[in-house]
Amino acid sequence: MALSTQAVAVLEFGIDLDNLREINMSAKVFAIANQKGGTGKTTLTMNFAAGLAKRGRTLVVDTDPQGSALQWAGLAPDERPFPVSVITLAGNVAREIKRFREDYQYLVIDCPPTVAGDASQLAMSAADCVLIPVLPSPVDLWASIKLANAVEQAKMLNPALKAHLVINQLEVRNALSRAMKDALAEFDIPTLESCICRRAIYRTSAIEGNSVFGMGKRGAAAAEEIESIINEVI
Repeated sequence: MALSTQAVAVLEFGIDLDNLREINMSAKVFAIANQKGGTGKTTLTMNFAAGLAKRGRTLVVDTDPQGSALQWAGLAPDERPFPVSVITLAGNVAREIKRFREDYQYLVIDCPPTVAGDASQLAMSAADCVLIPVLPSPVDLWASIKLANAVEQAKMLNPALKAHLVINQLEVRNALSRAMKDALAEFDIPTLESCICRRAIYRTSAIEGNSVFGMGKRGAAAAEEIESIINEVI
């Protein structure tokens, strides 16, 4: 007897659909994902989470084996901790997240830089929204093409999942090239109107274990970019 698409996915990834439904009924869950390294995935994760923390209790879940989000928060001085707690999870991410759903308003998952393993698929299956940072280059966008297939696979288990591309490191005062616009038009995932510009303050805030929201006037323009992204997706 042929198995349904959901049944096949459950067997492959070990997801409890009842748990998944409960997750989606409580905390708003965001997955930040890209199969390609160097796209600013953790930068988006940490600043996005810091912005969400101004609206409600927020938790960052670091599922990247490199532990970049955890290291970022660890750089904050004791007298000024990062505004969001960061934890790591092993095993079935979708099932483990259930433990935190009643305690937080927002959960932000920093996914591994791959879509081949279970962690990214499990994170997307538990998420309300997946944000995919991409560099403003057609070549870099094409390198992320497998992620579109991974999103579609996650939607087999989680039909309500929304996905958006987020342009990162756009030069200030520069518009997207025609080639980039054409490449985005061919992608099945919509692009947010808001984008992240190339600004030194993002790197500086990471080195200090901070977010752009905690950098005063120096971070004001960057904080406005992150706020704009948040307003588009919540």
